[in-house]
Amino acid sequence: MSRRSSWPAGLGAAILFAFSFFALQHWLEQGQLSDVGGYQQYAELMRGGQVPYRDFAFEYPPGALPVFLLPVYMSWSYATSFAILMGVCGAGCIALLAATLQSVEASSERIWGALLLFAVSPLVLGSLFDTRFDLWPALLALGGLAALVRERPLLSGGLLGLGFAAKLWPGVLLPVAAIHLWRRRGSGAGLASIAAFLVVTAACFLPFALLAPSGLRSSLTGQLDRPLQVESLGAAILMAAEHFGMRPLTTITSHGAQALSGRGAGLAAFLSTAAEITTVLGVWVAYAWRGTREREAALLAAAASVVTLVAFDKVLSPQYLIWLVPFVALADGGRGILAAGLLLLALGLTQTWFPWSYWQLATGHESPWSWYLLARDLSLVALAGVLADLQPRIRLRRRKSTFAGRSASLRMR
Repeated sequence: MSRRSSWPAGLGAAILFAFSFFALQHWLEQGQLSDVGGYQQYAELMRGGQVPYRDFAFEYPPGALPVFLLPVYMSWSYATSFAILMGVCGAGCIALLAATLQSVEASSERIWGALLLFAVSPLVLGSLFDTRFDLWPALLALGGLAALVRERPLLSGGLLGLGFAAKLWPGVLLPVAAIHLWRRRGSGAGLASIAAFLVVTAACFLPFALLAPSGLRSSLTGQLDRPLQVESLGAAILMAAEHFGMRPLTTITSHGAQALSGRGAGLAAFLSTAAEITTVLGVWVAYAWRGTREREAALLAAAASVVTLVAFDKVLSPQYLIWLVPFVALADGGRGILAAGLLLLALGLTQTWFPWSYWQLATGHESPWSWYLLARDLSLVALAGVLADLQPRIRLRRRKSTFAGRSASLRMR
C-alpha cells in the first residue's frame, strides 16, 4: 500500500483519536485518580532549579523528564498542556503504525484496522491515555520498531535506548531487534543496534549517576523491590481464593500504589516474576530458533515480548495496557483479529473498575470487581498465548514454499 493511498486511514484514525481524547477530558475522567498532579510537582521543582534524584526523590527513569517539564512552559493549564502533549505522542504513534505496516507491504484493510484499533482504544480503556505519560515510551519503542523493519540498526537501537531511558520496558525489544538485524544484514548490524542502545542509554543515565548515584540507584532498585500489586494476575487469583474461604489478605500502600500483603502474597509475587522471566525468554528463544528473516516475524515477536512482560508482571498498573495497543495492532491475519478482540476485552474490563470502583477493589477486594479483574488478567494471558504461538504460521508458510518449489520443478520438467 502506497503512502498516498494510506493517508485517509491515518486521517480518519487521527480524528477518532482526537475525539477519544476530547471525550476523556470532558465526559469520562473528571479528575479521577490522575497522576498529572504528581508530574506537575516534579516539573515545578525542576523549574525552580532542583535536580531530580539529588534534591528530591524521583521514581521514574530520566527519559521521562522532558514530558514532565515541557507542559510547564506551554500556554494552557498543566493538565491541558500535558493532555495535548500526550495527544501529539498518540498522533505520532498513528503515523509510525502506518509507516511500519507500509514497510511490510500490508493491505489497505489491515492498515485501516490497525489504526482504528489504536484510535478507539482510549475510549475502550476509559481513562489513563491523557493522564499518564505512557504514550511517550510507547512512541519511542514503536519508532525503534519502525526503524527496525526498515533495517536501520543505529536508529532502531537508539530509539529503543531512549524508550528504555523513559520507562525501562522498551528494552524488552532489543533482543528481537538484534536477532532480526543479525539475520537480515549480518552480525555487524545486530551489534550496531546493541551499541546504539547502550550509548543512548548511557547518555541519559550517566549525568544523574554522577550527580546523584544513590538517588538514581534507589529509583531503579525500588522498581524491582515492589510487592504484589493489587491488579496483577497473582493478586487476582488470591482475591478469588478469598471468596472461596481463604484467609483475607491486607492491602498496603507501597511505591505510590496498592499491593497485597499476607500469606501467599510473597509467593505469588515470586511466581509472577519467575513466569514473566520464563515467558519473555521463551519468546526470544522461540524467535531465535525459528531462523526466519521475515519482517512480519519480527513484528510478532516484538508484540509477544511486550504482552508477556505485562501479563505476568507482579506489578500491573492499568496504564500498562497502553503499552500493548500499538504492538498488538501490528499482528496480521486471523491471529491479529483474535488478538485485537482479546485486547479490546482487556481494555473494556479494566474500565469496569478503574477509576470509579478502584478503591472497592483495591482495599475491599469486593465482588464483582475482583472477578472482572481475574477475567481481565486471564484475557491478557490468552493474548500472550495467541501472539507467542509462532510455530503454526511458520509451518503453513513452509508448506506453501514447499508446494511452490515442487510446482516450479514440475514446470521446468
